[in-house]
Amino acid sequence: MQLEVPGQPLVARRLADPEPGAGEVRLRVEACGVCRTDLHVVDGELPGAMLPLIPGHEVVGWVDRLGADVAGLAIGQRVGVAWLGSTCGHCRYCRSGRENLCDTARFTGYTRPGGFASHIVARAAFCIPLGTADPVATAPLLCAGLIGWRALVRAGDAPTIGIYGFGAAGHLLAQVALRQGRRVLAFTRPHDLAAQDFACGLGVAWAGDSDAPSPEPLDAAVIFAPAGELVPRAMRAVRKGRRVVCAGIHMSDIPSMPYRWLWEERELVSVTNLTRADAFAYFEAVAGMHLHATIRHYRLEEANLALDDLRRGRFQGAAVLVP
Repeated sequence: MQLEVPGQPLVARRLADPEPGAGEVRLRVEACGVCRTDLHVVDGELPGAMLPLIPGHEVVGWVDRLGADVAGLAIGQRVGVAWLGSTCGHCRYCRSGRENLCDTARFTGYTRPGGFASHIVARAAFCIPLGTADPVATAPLLCAGLIGWRALVRAGDAPTIGIYGFGAAGHLLAQVALRQGRRVLAFTRPHDLAAQDFACGLGVAWAGDSDAPSPEPLDAAVIFAPAGELVPRAMRAVRKGRRVVCAGIHMSDIPSMPYRWLWEERELVSVTNLTRADAFAYFEAVAGMHLHATIRHYRLEEANLALDDLRRGRFQGAAVLVP
Protein backbone atom coordinates (compact mmCIF):
# COMPACT_ATOMS: atom_id res chain seq x y z
CA MET A 1 0.00 0.00 0.00
CA GLN A 2 1.80 3.05 -1.32
CA LEU A 3 1.58 6.78 -0.60
CA GLU A 4 1.90 8.68 -3.88
CA VAL A 5 0.33 12.06 -3.01
CA PRO A 6 0.29 13.36 0.60
CA GLY A 7 -3.25 13.85 1.82
CA GLN A 8 -4.61 11.27 -0.61
CA PRO A 9 -5.47 7.60 0.09
CA LEU A 10 -2.79 4.96 -0.24
CA VAL A 11 -2.79 3.06 -3.52
CA ALA A 12 -2.47 -0.72 -3.87
CA ARG A 13 0.50 -1.58 -6.10
CA ARG A 14 1.98 -4.91 -7.12
CA LEU A 15 5.76 -4.40 -7.06
CA ALA A 16 8.71 -6.69 -7.54
CA ASP A 17 10.00 -8.13 -4.27
CA PRO A 18 12.84 -5.89 -3.04
CA GLU A 19 16.38 -7.25 -2.94
CA PRO A 20 18.63 -6.65 0.07
CA GLY A 21 21.95 -4.89 -0.44
CA ALA A 22 25.11 -5.24 1.58
CA GLY A 23 24.37 -5.21 5.30
CA GLU A 24 20.63 -5.63 4.69
CA VAL A 25 18.06 -8.38 5.06
CA ARG A 26 14.69 -8.95 3.46
CA LEU A 27 11.74 -9.86 5.66
CA ARG A 28 8.50 -11.54 4.85
CA VAL A 29 6.10 -9.28 6.76
CA GLU A 30 3.83 -11.04 9.25
CA ALA A 31 2.28 -7.95 10.82
CA CYS A 32 2.68 -4.18 10.77
CA GLY A 33 1.19 -1.79 13.28
CA VAL A 34 -0.57 1.40 12.20
CA CYS A 35 0.84 4.33 14.16
CA ARG A 36 -0.21 7.94 14.53
CA THR A 37 3.13 8.85 12.96
CA ASP A 38 1.92 7.05 9.83
CA LEU A 39 -1.05 9.43 9.86
CA HIS A 40 1.26 12.43 10.07
CA VAL A 41 3.27 11.09 7.12
CA VAL A 42 0.22 10.25 5.00
CA ASP A 43 -1.47 13.57 5.78
CA GLY A 44 1.64 15.51 4.75
CA GLU A 45 2.32 16.92 8.22
CA LEU A 46 5.90 15.61 8.19
CA PRO A 47 7.94 17.10 5.34
CA GLY A 48 10.60 15.24 3.37
CA ALA A 49 8.89 11.88 2.91
CA MET A 50 10.46 9.73 0.19
CA LEU A 51 7.69 9.54 -2.43
CA PRO A 52 6.30 7.24 -3.59
CA LEU A 53 6.47 5.72 -0.14
CA ILE A 54 5.39 2.53 1.58
CA PRO A 55 4.46 3.58 5.16
CA GLY A 56 4.68 1.47 8.29
CA HIS A 57 7.34 1.20 10.99
CA GLU A 58 6.01 -1.32 13.52
CA VAL A 59 7.05 -4.33 11.48
CA VAL A 60 7.35 -7.97 12.50
CA GLY A 61 8.53 -10.55 9.99
CA TRP A 62 10.88 -13.41 9.36
CA VAL A 63 14.12 -13.16 7.45
CA ASP A 64 13.81 -14.74 4.01
CA ARG A 65 16.94 -13.36 2.31
CA LEU A 66 20.33 -12.12 3.47
CA GLY A 67 22.40 -9.46 1.76
CA ALA A 68 26.18 -9.55 1.65
CA ASP A 69 28.17 -9.09 4.86
CA VAL A 70 25.29 -9.84 7.21
CA ALA A 71 26.22 -11.52 10.48
CA GLY A 72 24.08 -12.42 13.48
CA LEU A 73 20.82 -13.04 11.61
CA ALA A 74 19.63 -16.20 9.90
CA ILE A 75 17.02 -17.24 7.35
CA GLY A 76 13.75 -17.98 9.14
CA GLN A 77 14.52 -15.81 12.17
CA ARG A 78 11.74 -13.53 13.44
CA VAL A 79 12.77 -9.90 13.93
CA GLY A 80 11.22 -6.49 14.37
CA VAL A 81 11.85 -3.30 12.41
CA ALA A 82 11.14 0.00 14.14
CA TRP A 83 11.14 3.70 13.19
CA LEU A 84 14.92 4.20 13.30
CA GLY A 85 16.10 2.59 10.07
CA SER A 86 19.76 3.61 9.92
CA THR A 87 22.25 6.16 11.25
CA CYS A 88 25.68 7.36 10.20
CA GLY A 89 27.42 5.86 13.24
CA HIS A 90 30.12 8.53 13.47
CA CYS A 91 28.53 11.93 14.25
CA ARG A 92 28.68 13.45 17.74
CA TYR A 93 25.24 12.06 18.55
CA CYS A 94 25.95 8.51 17.40
CA ARG A 95 29.28 8.48 19.23
CA SER A 96 27.64 9.61 22.48
CA GLY A 97 24.82 7.05 22.57
CA ARG A 98 22.24 9.44 21.14
CA GLU A 99 21.76 7.91 17.71
CA ASN A 100 18.11 9.02 17.83
CA LEU A 101 19.42 12.54 17.12
CA CYS A 102 21.69 11.60 14.20
CA ASP A 103 21.51 14.34 11.56
CA THR A 104 21.54 11.81 8.70
CA ALA A 105 19.32 9.12 10.21
CA ARG A 106 16.81 7.41 7.96
CA PHE A 107 13.41 6.26 9.14
CA THR A 108 11.31 3.24 8.28
CA GLY A 109 8.11 4.13 6.45
CA TYR A 110 9.24 7.73 5.97
CA THR A 111 12.66 7.93 4.29
CA ARG A 112 12.99 4.16 3.83
CA PRO A 113 10.27 1.84 2.51
CA GLY A 114 8.09 0.55 5.32
CA GLY A 115 6.00 -2.43 6.29
CA PHE A 116 2.61 -1.84 4.62
CA ALA A 117 3.68 -4.55 2.19
CA SER A 118 4.37 -8.26 1.88
CA HIS A 119 8.16 -7.73 2.11
CA ILE A 120 10.53 -5.11 3.50
CA VAL A 121 14.28 -4.60 3.27
CA ALA A 122 15.93 -3.40 6.46
CA ARG A 123 19.43 -2.74 7.75
CA ALA A 124 20.44 -5.89 9.59
CA ALA A 125 22.07 -3.90 12.39
CA PHE A 126 18.74 -2.18 13.10
CA CYS A 127 16.63 -5.35 13.29
CA ILE A 128 15.44 -6.45 16.74
CA PRO A 129 15.46 -10.23 17.39
CA LEU A 130 12.07 -11.33 18.70
CA GLY A 131 12.34 -15.07 19.23
CA THR A 132 8.95 -16.81 19.22
CA ALA A 133 6.92 -13.69 20.05
CA ASP A 134 3.44 -13.47 18.53
CA PRO A 135 3.83 -11.14 15.52
CA VAL A 136 0.47 -9.37 15.76
CA ALA A 137 0.68 -8.77 19.50
CA THR A 138 4.29 -7.59 19.22
CA ALA A 139 3.92 -5.15 16.31
CA PRO A 140 2.53 -2.20 18.38
CA LEU A 141 5.34 -2.58 20.89
CA LEU A 142 7.85 -1.55 18.23
CA CYS A 143 6.77 2.08 18.35
CA ALA A 144 3.80 2.63 20.65
CA GLY A 145 5.49 0.55 23.33
CA LEU A 146 8.98 1.90 22.74
CA ILE A 147 8.04 5.58 22.63
CA GLY A 148 6.09 5.15 25.85
CA TRP A 149 9.12 3.51 27.45
CA ARG A 150 11.47 6.33 26.46
CA ALA A 151 8.92 8.87 27.69
CA LEU A 152 8.60 7.01 31.00
CA VAL A 153 12.37 7.04 31.45
CA ARG A 154 12.41 10.78 30.77
CA ALA A 155 9.56 11.31 33.22
CA GLY A 156 11.82 10.04 36.00
CA ASP A 157 10.87 8.60 39.35
CA ALA A 158 7.27 9.83 39.33
CA PRO A 159 4.82 8.03 41.64
CA THR A 160 1.78 9.62 39.94
CA ILE A 161 1.72 10.00 36.17
CA GLY A 162 -0.84 11.65 33.92
CA ILE A 163 -1.16 10.27 30.37
CA TYR A 164 -2.67 12.71 27.87
CA GLY A 165 -3.97 10.80 24.85
CA PHE A 166 -4.95 7.21 25.55
CA GLY A 167 -4.39 5.33 22.31
CA ALA A 168 -1.88 2.66 21.38
CA ALA A 169 1.05 4.22 23.24
CA GLY A 170 -1.02 5.38 26.19
CA HIS A 171 -2.60 2.04 26.95
CA LEU A 172 0.76 0.25 26.79
CA LEU A 173 2.54 2.83 28.93
CA ALA A 174 -0.24 2.70 31.51
CA GLN A 175 0.26 -1.04 31.93
CA VAL A 176 4.02 -0.68 32.41
CA ALA A 177 3.59 2.16 34.93
CA LEU A 178 0.94 0.25 36.88
CA ARG A 179 3.12 -2.85 37.04
CA GLN A 180 5.89 -0.68 38.42
CA GLY A 181 3.56 0.34 41.24
CA ARG A 182 2.82 3.86 39.99
CA ARG A 183 -0.52 5.65 40.07
CA VAL A 184 -1.86 6.52 36.60
CA LEU A 185 -4.43 9.10 35.50
CA ALA A 186 -5.73 9.01 31.92
CA PHE A 187 -6.77 12.14 30.03
CA THR A 188 -8.75 11.41 26.86
CA ARG A 189 -10.48 13.40 24.15
CA PRO A 190 -13.32 15.36 25.74
CA HIS A 191 -16.43 13.23 26.25
CA ASP A 192 -14.77 10.07 24.93
CA LEU A 193 -16.48 7.80 27.42
CA ALA A 194 -15.42 4.66 25.57
CA ALA A 195 -11.73 5.56 25.94
CA GLN A 196 -12.25 6.47 29.59
CA ASP A 197 -13.98 3.15 30.30
CA PHE A 198 -11.16 1.39 28.45
CA ALA A 199 -8.55 3.13 30.61
CA CYS A 200 -10.40 2.30 33.81
CA GLY A 201 -10.61 -1.31 32.70
CA LEU A 202 -6.81 -1.40 32.60
CA GLY A 203 -6.63 -0.23 36.20
CA VAL A 204 -5.94 3.51 36.07
CA ALA A 205 -6.93 5.48 39.16
CA TRP A 206 -8.95 8.06 37.20
CA ALA A 207 -9.95 8.79 33.61
CA GLY A 208 -11.52 11.96 32.30
CA ASP A 209 -11.51 14.74 29.72
CA SER A 210 -8.16 16.26 28.71
CA ASP A 211 -9.62 19.79 28.76
CA ALA A 212 -10.54 19.49 32.44
CA PRO A 213 -8.16 20.24 35.35
CA SER A 214 -6.38 17.27 36.85
CA PRO A 215 -8.23 15.98 39.92
CA GLU A 216 -4.91 15.78 41.79
CA PRO A 217 -1.32 17.00 41.41
CA LEU A 218 0.87 14.94 39.10
CA ASP A 219 4.51 13.97 39.52
CA ALA A 220 4.88 13.74 35.74
CA ALA A 221 2.77 14.09 32.61
CA VAL A 222 3.30 12.36 29.27
CA ILE A 223 1.54 13.84 26.25
CA PHE A 224 0.89 11.56 23.29
CA ALA A 225 -1.96 13.56 21.75
CA PRO A 226 -0.72 15.91 18.98
CA ALA A 227 -2.50 18.85 20.59
CA GLY A 228 -0.28 21.72 21.69
CA GLU A 229 -3.01 23.19 23.91
CA LEU A 230 -2.49 20.27 26.30
CA VAL A 231 1.00 21.46 27.22
CA PRO A 232 -0.07 24.42 29.40
CA ARG A 233 -2.75 22.25 31.00
CA ALA A 234 -0.21 19.58 31.85
CA MET A 235 2.25 22.19 33.14
CA ARG A 236 -0.42 23.43 35.54
CA ALA A 237 -1.06 19.87 36.73
CA VAL A 238 2.49 18.82 37.66
CA ARG A 239 4.05 19.50 41.03
CA LYS A 240 7.03 21.78 41.62
CA GLY A 241 10.29 20.34 40.30
CA ARG A 242 8.49 17.84 38.05
CA ARG A 243 8.37 17.26 34.31
CA VAL A 244 6.05 17.25 31.29
CA VAL A 245 7.18 14.99 28.45
CA CYS A 246 5.94 15.58 24.89
CA ALA A 247 6.18 12.17 23.24
CA GLY A 248 4.83 12.75 19.73
CA ILE A 249 6.72 13.44 16.52
CA HIS A 250 4.25 16.16 15.52
CA MET A 251 2.16 18.56 17.59
CA SER A 252 0.10 21.66 16.89
CA ASP A 253 1.53 24.94 18.14
CA ILE A 254 1.83 25.34 21.90
CA PRO A 255 -0.12 28.38 23.15
CA SER A 256 1.62 31.01 25.24
CA MET A 257 1.34 30.56 28.99
CA PRO A 258 2.31 32.51 32.10
CA TYR A 259 5.85 31.97 33.26
CA ARG A 260 4.57 31.02 36.72
CA TRP A 261 3.28 27.73 35.28
CA LEU A 262 6.86 26.80 34.37
CA TRP A 263 8.48 28.38 37.41
CA GLU A 264 9.48 26.41 40.51
CA GLU A 265 11.76 24.22 38.42
CA ARG A 266 9.10 22.48 36.39
CA GLU A 267 10.50 21.15 33.12
CA LEU A 268 9.11 20.71 29.60
CA VAL A 269 10.99 18.17 27.45
CA SER A 270 10.43 16.19 24.28
CA VAL A 271 11.17 12.66 23.11
CA THR A 272 12.75 12.41 19.67
CA ASN A 273 12.82 9.05 17.88
CA LEU A 274 14.29 6.00 19.63
CA THR A 275 17.60 4.20 19.94
CA ARG A 276 18.35 0.52 19.55
CA ALA A 277 19.35 0.54 23.21
CA ASP A 278 15.80 1.66 24.04
CA ALA A 279 14.44 -1.38 22.25
CA PHE A 280 16.65 -3.88 24.04
CA ALA A 281 16.02 -2.26 27.44
CA TYR A 282 12.27 -2.18 26.85
CA PHE A 283 11.87 -5.80 25.79
CA GLU A 284 14.02 -6.92 28.70
CA ALA A 285 12.01 -4.82 31.17
CA VAL A 286 8.57 -5.96 30.02
CA ALA A 287 9.44 -9.63 29.48
CA GLY A 288 7.64 -10.70 32.65
CA MET A 289 4.96 -8.02 32.74
CA HIS A 290 2.46 -9.84 30.51
CA LEU A 291 1.45 -6.68 28.66
CA HIS A 292 -1.75 -6.94 26.68
CA ALA A 293 -1.99 -4.89 23.53
CA THR A 294 -5.63 -4.34 22.63
CA ILE A 295 -5.63 -4.76 18.84
CA ARG A 296 -7.97 -4.14 15.93
CA HIS A 297 -6.97 -6.35 12.98
CA TYR A 298 -7.07 -5.19 9.36
CA ARG A 299 -6.03 -6.83 6.12
CA LEU A 300 -3.20 -5.12 4.25
CA GLU A 301 -5.58 -3.86 1.58
CA GLU A 302 -7.64 -2.19 4.35
CA ALA A 303 -4.77 0.16 5.26
CA ASN A 304 -6.78 3.27 4.33
CA LEU A 305 -9.65 2.15 6.54
CA ALA A 306 -7.25 1.51 9.42
CA LEU A 307 -5.73 4.98 9.03
CA ASP A 308 -9.13 6.65 8.93
CA ASP A 309 -10.38 4.69 11.93
CA LEU A 310 -7.27 5.78 13.83
CA ARG A 311 -7.75 9.40 12.75
CA ARG A 312 -11.35 9.40 13.99
CA GLY A 313 -10.79 7.39 17.16
CA ARG A 314 -13.07 4.52 16.14
CA PHE A 315 -11.24 1.84 18.16
CA GLN A 316 -9.39 1.43 21.44
CA GLY A 317 -5.77 0.37 21.59
CA ALA A 318 -3.77 -0.31 18.43
CA ALA A 319 -4.42 -1.22 14.79
CA VAL A 320 -2.38 -3.90 13.04
CA LEU A 321 -2.24 -4.81 9.35
CA VAL A 322 -1.79 -8.46 8.42
CA PRO A 323 -0.70 -9.17 4.81
